[in-house]
Amino acid sequence: MSLNNDGDTICAIATPPGRGGVGIIRVSGPLSRQIAQKILHFSPRPRHAHFADFLDDSSKLIDQGIALYFPAPHSFTGEEVVEFQGHGGAFILDLLLRQILSLGARLARPGEFSERAFINDKLDLAQAEAIADLIEASSEEAARSAIRTLQGEFSHLIQSLSESIIELRVYIEAAIDFAEEEIDFLSEGRTLERLQDILVQTDAILAQAKQGSILRDGMSVVIAGKPNAGKSSLLNALAGTDAAIVTEIAGTTRDTLKEHINIDGMPVHITDTAGLRHSDDIVEQEGIRRAMKAIREADRILLVVDAEADPVSVETAGSFLQSLGLDSLNEPRFLQRLSLIQNKIDKTGQEPSLTESAQAGGMMSCIRLSAKSSQGMELLRQHLKDCMGYRNSGEGGFIARRRHLEALQKSRQCLQQALNQLQGSREGELVAEDLKQAHRYLGEITGEFSTDELLGRIFSSFCVGK
Repeated sequence: MSLNNDGDTICAIATPPGRGGVGIIRVSGPLSRQIAQKILHFSPRPRHAHFADFLDDSSKLIDQGIALYFPAPHSFTGEEVVEFQGHGGAFILDLLLRQILSLGARLARPGEFSERAFINDKLDLAQAEAIADLIEASSEEAARSAIRTLQGEFSHLIQSLSESIIELRVYIEAAIDFAEEEIDFLSEGRTLERLQDILVQTDAILAQAKQGSILRDGMSVVIAGKPNAGKSSLLNALAGTDAAIVTEIAGTTRDTLKEHINIDGMPVHITDTAGLRHSDDIVEQEGIRRAMKAIREADRILLVVDAEADPVSVETAGSFLQSLGLDSLNEPRFLQRLSLIQNKIDKTGQEPSLTESAQAGGMMSCIRLSAKSSQGMELLRQHLKDCMGYRNSGEGGFIARRRHLEALQKSRQCLQQALNQLQGSREGELVAEDLKQAHRYLGEITGEFSTDELLGRIFSSFCVGK
């Protein structure tokens, strides 16, 4: 596997667009030091911070700032790297960038610095992805987990698991080569025990990866229900701010309103929707259409009812769903994603509670609470964590992506097939092939066996300058 590295010198602004106190331009490639010499009018020392003038071809001052030079291979990309740290004005940065381009560099593609670090074995693929995940982290725990992945914690676990698979595969293939010997290596208890240990090891990593995936992607929650059921009040109670307008007038919310929060480190993406009812108002109809779309895509749907004015129970939820037009969502997972929220218990005198009841489509949860007085809100927060299987143990973890989970799950399936073969027909060739495939799936995580198409898609999602 190899990506296309044309050997060009690349450059990009590495700080966010707009005004700021500091603006950084990063340069990587064989011309980096030469470009620095022409702009600084001296040769920079390796890993030394130089306060200097940044000059154009006519020796006119562009800016003043810090210049840093990192010789290959001791740099982030593994190439010659120079960073110019000047003032953060957009015009000043553009002048300096144009000067660097005139000296032989080209603009970097999104993620090209990280891509070159991967090509030059400075990072594996999981570590490179962690750079983007760290930038996009929406909670402290997600950021800490991304740092641990960037430092190689996830990669080390994958590498250790791969080595265990390779060792067993070598042993089994040796047993196949010496099949004429009287000893049946495949029937030895030690071989079966080693494979079972590998499955236990895989399950442990998979469990951590699921938590890491939740930290990265979070949970999407849609608040739905009739107008004036208290949906916007519930959004405000979860967000801890007055994110939505709350009035006694039914139909205040006509569009989807989104808010991002975190619950004990778990990112939660909440969407408040227009009240579901029949309406001749074109604007309201569009809001309801958007609400239905959000409901279809959500991890969890909070169906809010007014416990005083519209006392819907789990038993009568079916007819209530029909009245809202939600019975058209007849996909099998709909009820499994639905939680009934009996709101405004401050008016009914009911106590906060969480109950579950078996329905045709699965278990339905019912939570009694008051968004206005915050009674029962902690029950809801814990319920949302339980729905995702999120556990914030406070211990070290790593960030993971959906593709990592898929690769681990496919690897585990191959390992289970190998175990079944070992316990059944004991066909050594089939066991060895299953182990080989399990190893290849793990290699997709770190980039050992990844295709150029996959790598290009991953790096193109990065920021320019990263």
